[in-house]
This record gives sequence, C-alpha cells and structure tokens, in this order.
Amino acid sequence: MSPSKILATEYPISKVFSNDFVFTIPLYQRPYAWTTEQAGELLDDLMTSLGDDNEKIDEINPYFLGSIVLIKGDTPDAEVVDGQQRLTTLTILLAVLRLLIPTEHANKLTKYLYQEGDWCERTSNIYRLTLRERDARFFKEYIQDEGGISKLKELSHLQLSDSCKNLQQNAVLFVERLQQFPESELLRLTQFIISRCFLVVVSTPDIDSAYRIFSVLNNRGMDLSHADILKAEIIGKIPGEKQENYSKEWEDLEEKLGRETFKSLFSHIRMIYGKAKPRESILKEFVKDVEPSPYKCPQEFIDKTLIPLADAFYIINNQAYKSEKWSEEITLQFRWLHLIDNSDWIPPAIFYLSRNYNNPDLLVRFFSDLSRLASGLMIQRTNINERIERYSKLLHTIENSKDLYALDSPLQLNPQERESILKILNDDLYLMKKTRRYVLLRLDEALSEGKASYNFSHITVEHVLPQNPNPGSLWVNWFPTQEEREKYVHRLGNLVLLSSCKNSEAQNYDFERKKQQYFTTKTGVSNFALTTQVLMEQEWTPEVIDKRQERLIDKLKEIWRLGH
Repeated sequence: MSPSKILATEYPISKVFSNDFVFTIPLYQRPYAWTTEQAGELLDDLMTSLGDDNEKIDEINPYFLGSIVLIKGDTPDAEVVDGQQRLTTLTILLAVLRLLIPTEHANKLTKYLYQEGDWCERTSNIYRLTLRERDARFFKEYIQDEGGISKLKELSHLQLSDSCKNLQQNAVLFVERLQQFPESELLRLTQFIISRCFLVVVSTPDIDSAYRIFSVLNNRGMDLSHADILKAEIIGKIPGEKQENYSKEWEDLEEKLGRETFKSLFSHIRMIYGKAKPRESILKEFVKDVEPSPYKCPQEFIDKTLIPLADAFYIINNQAYKSEKWSEEITLQFRWLHLIDNSDWIPPAIFYLSRNYNNPDLLVRFFSDLSRLASGLMIQRTNINERIERYSKLLHTIENSKDLYALDSPLQLNPQERESILKILNDDLYLMKKTRRYVLLRLDEALSEGKASYNFSHITVEHVLPQNPNPGSLWVNWFPTQEEREKYVHRLGNLVLLSSCKNSEAQNYDFERKKQQYFTTKTGVSNFALTTQVLMEQEWTPEVIDKRQERLIDKLKEIWRLGH
C-alpha cells in the first residue's frame, strides 16, 4: 500500500473477524467504555433487524454497523483508531452466543474470536482483537477463551477496573437476555450477525491521515483528540519496558484534570513555547515548538514539561494551592481569573506557577497583577489578537527572568490603559454585558473585606432607579426628566447585585417598597455588601448616586491600582 493510499471497503462480520485482520487497541485509545445501556441498544437493534423466524437469513435486509478506521498496511496487523467499542462489544456477543448455542455449532464460532494455534507447529492462538495492555489478559481469559464467560459472575466488582467491569457487565447482560430465546432463534441471530451484518473498514497506513478520516466520519462514540494522537506518538517512542509506566502517568494526569481540560492543556503548552497565535495544526506546532522535543526526548518531555504544567493547571483550576503563607490570597486570585471571559491568561499562569510553586511571596504578587491585567483587558474588550500578543510578551518576560514589575512590563497596565478602564467604569457600565457582573462582584468582595461568599446559582445585576419608572412615582419626582434618568440609570452608582430572580414587575416599585421586597432576602437582609449599602439610604436622588459612584470608583482604583 502506498503511503497516501486510503481504502474503504464494506465487509461482513465473517470477513472482519478473519485472518485478514489482527486488530489491536493502541495505548492512546480510551479504555473500553460501553455500558449495558449501549450494549443493550445494540442487541435490541440486531433483534429488531433479524425479524421473525419465517424470513430466510439471505433475504433479510443487511444491517449496517457503521465504520471503523484503521492504521493498516499490507499485513493483517491493524491499529484501531475508531471502532474499539463496536469491535469489542461484537466480540463479547459472539462469545456469549458460543456459550449458549449447541456445541456442534458453538465450535464454529471460535474462529471468529481467535485463530487457533497448532501445538505440533508450536504456534499460539492469534486473537482477532487485542485490547489495551491493561485489559488484554482479562479479555482473553474471560471473553475470548472457552469457558471464560461462565466464570464472570463469580468475579468481585471491587477487584476490577472500570473497563473490565464494563466487559463483565455487558457479557452478563447478553447471557441473561439471550437465555430467554429458543435455540432456533439464537442460531438465526448468529447467522445474521456473521453473514448479514456489515462494517465499512477504512484503512490508511499512517496516523495523521487516520486522524483526519476519523474527524470527518465520527459522529458518535468516544472522541479522539490531538491529545490522544500525541500520546500515541510520544509513548510509542519510549523504550518498550517503560511504555506502560509512562502511559499510566499520562492517563492519571488525564483522569485528574478531566478529558476536556487535559485536551486544552496541550494548546496552552504550545502557546508557552510558541508564544504566538497558531498558524498550523496544533499537532505540527506542538512538535515543532515545545522543548524538550516530545518526539526526540519523550521521557524528558513528560517528566519536565507535561507533568509540572499539568499539576499547575490542576492547582489553578481547582483553586488548590497549599502553603503556610498567602494560600488564601493566591487562591482568591485564581477564583477571579476563572471569571474572566477568555482563557488566554492560562499559559503564563501555569508557566509561572510551575516555576515558582515553592515561593508564595512571588506567587501572590504575580497572580494579583495577572488578575489585574486580565480584568483590565476584559473591561476594555481587547480583541483576541491583542490579548495573545500581550500574553506572548509576558511569556517572554517570564522565560527570560526579566523584571515583571517594571513600568514597561507587559504584566503592568500602562497609563493609557488605566485611563481607558476608568472611563469605561465611569460610563454606562450596565450596558457592558460581559463585564458588569464581574466588576460588581470584585467590588462587593472588596467592600465585604473578603468575607463574601458567592455560592449562588443565579446572580444578577439590577438597577435601583428603574429603567422605566411609573409616571407619577417618586422616581419621577427625584429624576424629573428623561435626560436625567438616562444619565444615571446605567451607571455603576445605580447598580446592585441580587442572588435570585425577582418578579419583573417589582423592578418599578417605589424606593422603600423596592428595598423591602426586591433587594432583600427572606431574612430581611441582602447577601451582598453593595446592596446592603443601598438599604441604608433613605432616598435615592442624583446626589446619592453621584456620591456612591465616586466611592465605588475610588474602591476600584484601589483594587486595580488605576490612579496615576
């Protein structure tokens, strides 16, 4: 097969589980994950397609099981890129049928599970499907080999990995369901699966093209990501006797962070080393930019780059920094950073933390200023290209151990930025939908002197002076013209936080009634320091808003050091 050749052929199961293919599940694949729900659905679909026993097998409409994607050359050896769940479940189903149908027919099924070895020629069984190393022995002993399924019920769940539990439970499900059918129906089902069920087998000789094919074809099953591809390539370059240990370390990191978060880690690592917006695929840029080289020095990459940065990412995501000094202050900055509406700040954050974990004095200062920078860029609605350029400069500064606190450091807000931020905060803040809640939460935390807790499922920003006051209300006496109402209604000084949805009609209540019914909880107080301030006022006039606006702006200047 030429390097660029891609083959796609429809095969019956009799051909798929034949000497033409020796399937293996590579290290980068997820463990077997189909539960009894998916396995039961497959069996239901097969039984429905099989129909009643009056129809000849050859006349039944063929059943399409989908496609599988393989890395395969001219030999039978085939790595499964996509299709592990279906191939494994079909193997379980065939093994169960072998257990349940009469012996003279059951023996015919073994060839679909493995090619028998010959003791005279001293050859071993060649199994049609070999799972990942952690599950391969269990799969052979309890599924593929004769008599194995009969022993499954005796196994304790406590001794099994999640993937082996799924293998066990799906086999037991098939046994319990199929035992209810007469022998004739089981024989028809076996013939139907072997001869009338089809898979489209897509094969290509290299992993990059297999991944591209998978991305186009796959619309169900377990997602294969660039992290999986990198794992296959990197772990594959480690000496064989060490591969299992490094594969376990990799999978432990993925489980610790969660699959989606772990996948995003590789983009952040690429940014740390590439320090620019990606121009090619992450697979190409990751290999080109990251040091030590993932392919040339795979063990060193895992030990010195992947593990430290993954640990730092976990600590930031879970606000889990531990130290005898400054841990609460550092954790607080992690919390504020996670409320930023983009993730561009993460590469410098995990890079700096991984380098300075044991120095809380450095960390508290850095993350306080990083939170300030990220907040400032968000308030100014800085676009993605400008953010990436800024954080790229910051990564250079960290890498080269330059002064992060110099006036011209990319970590610091310059005078023009501080002036721009203040102008935005002093304007109609309510209309800044993506920043207004964040700004008010920062203010509220500062006003409560760190005692605030925001464990609410729903926090909203509300007006004190309503947007559309009722004619003849006290609001109109305090703000007699439309122009004056528009001047004040959306400004910071007129805004509060609420922790639950309120009756929309109550927004227009007069001030006293609104304080009692709209701005308080069932206990008669507010959950927010900002809102409590309003409850202490006897009236709500332009003068009150002006004074409150000034106080709150001064507090924001203090929080983010916005003064000159």
